[in-house]
Amino acid sequence: MFGRTGVTRLLQQFPVVGLLGPRQVGKTTLAHAVAGRVGGQVHRFDLESSADLARLADPLLALEPLRGLVMLDEIQRVPELFQTTRYET
Repeated sequence: MFGRTGVTRLLQQFPVVGLLGPRQVGKTTLAHAVAGRVGGQVHRFDLESSADLARLADPLLALEPLRGLVMLDEIQRVPELFQTTRYET
């Protein structure tokens, strides 16, 4: 189990960090806390939101120009994004 400090350290070492766990354990809360700590640009996509799903209709077009921290909340709802983040980091 990692807290804010552990996730922040992982983000310094790796281009992609996943927060996995059962529902309602605080993954999104932790991600928001880390985003506030990291500073810089933060781009949030909530994949339970139809507007954010539409923004990611073409994942490369949406994600490639972004700089800074990109948060993909509920990414399991769009499994093809795993491949996009794997090869485009």
